[in-house]
Amino acid sequence: MRNIRRRLALGAAVTLTATLLAACGSGNDSRPTLVWYTNPDPTAPAGFKGPFGQAGIAQRCSTDDYRITTQQLPGDASQQRIQLARRLAAHDTGIDLMSLDPVFVGEFANAGFLADIPADQATTLTTDTLDGAKEAATWAGKLAAAPLWANTQLLWYRKSFAEKAGLDMTQPVTWDQIIDAASKNGGTVGVQANKYEGYSVWINALVEGAGGNIVSDVAKGIHAKVDIDSAAGKDAAGVIEKLAKSSAKEPDLSVSNEGTVLGPFATSKGAFIVNWTFIYSNYSSDKTVSKDLGFTRYPRTTADQPSKPPLGGINIGVNDATSHKSQALDALNCITSAKNQARYAAETGNMPSSSAAYDDPALTKTYPAALLDEFRTSIQEAGPRPITPYWSDISSALQSTWHPANSVSPSTPKHSASFIKDVLDGSKLL
Repeated sequence: MRNIRRRLALGAAVTLTATLLAACGSGNDSRPTLVWYTNPDPTAPAGFKGPFGQAGIAQRCSTDDYRITTQQLPGDASQQRIQLARRLAAHDTGIDLMSLDPVFVGEFANAGFLADIPADQATTLTTDTLDGAKEAATWAGKLAAAPLWANTQLLWYRKSFAEKAGLDMTQPVTWDQIIDAASKNGGTVGVQANKYEGYSVWINALVEGAGGNIVSDVAKGIHAKVDIDSAAGKDAAGVIEKLAKSSAKEPDLSVSNEGTVLGPFATSKGAFIVNWTFIYSNYSSDKTVSKDLGFTRYPRTTADQPSKPPLGGINIGVNDATSHKSQALDALNCITSAKNQARYAAETGNMPSSSAAYDDPALTKTYPAALLDEFRTSIQEAGPRPITPYWSDISSALQSTWHPANSVSPSTPKHSASFIKDVLDGSKLL
């Protein structure tokens, strides 16, 4: 809490004056209004009727006792965190519910911003939740926010290219294999290596996939153990160094993100990309690519260990300062129900955190069974980024020491570990 107040005190003072939302209904509607701050959903398809995405969930979950309205947060996850944290630090009652990126759950829960979820309700909310999603919503052994949807990355590939390269994609593949295959056959491997959170996602997945961690003992806060200077850290650095020095890298590697890799993948050089679940629908209108689109589990960092796919998504938290806490907690059950998760996934492509939702007709009519199984397994066996109150600092320190990708070497994990420690104990600034 000391750390958050130090960084956000000024912003809290400013934004406290910006709370303009009424906490009760208007007109003849006497029900209290729960205001849910949501991350942006994809744009509704042409001709879609009725409320879309999270706004649709809000409408469906309004009851005789309360109605739920939505307010949209900025598109950038870091800006979402800043806006919410400033207002929560100011005990702003204008927020009742909030959509949280999993990496912010530990920070907000540790600061006391999130209302406690009763133990019996927490059990109900997570009975069917996939392990990776549940882990990312937990702080200090307790459920801190309710998982709504989960995201994961797969290895997407052009079937024709894999066949030409002689790769058996029915078996687990390593980063070394796909980099070598692309290099020898005139293809590219698309990744997220810009200086932003997506690069930290890649680094974490590589480290986790090699059996290591970036940090551990996260409950110790700034005294958490920094583990990245390890064999696993060196394995991760080796993958990045190999791609950055190969002909398989895309020309814009140092600024690559989830969007920049889409174009090259659709060209004659398209071979492999790691990316989120939206890829399947992204190429649906491109018949050449969609017919040639293959998918499999995230690549292995080392040949002898299963990969730990990245995890993203959204969890729903309740503001501890809300004057409608009981109603907001009650709303979690409806908002995150398997039925709403399935419908939301069918609309937006953001996959459920509930295992049962993958069997809902709303999804099975839209996605191939094999793809849904791959999504579900990857989320179940994912390697979430460390759930720590200091992830924003750790992630920024990672980006500072691992970027650009062509600067990564065997010494990078050691340099990175030293800088992370210095940032956490306050002896160096980001």
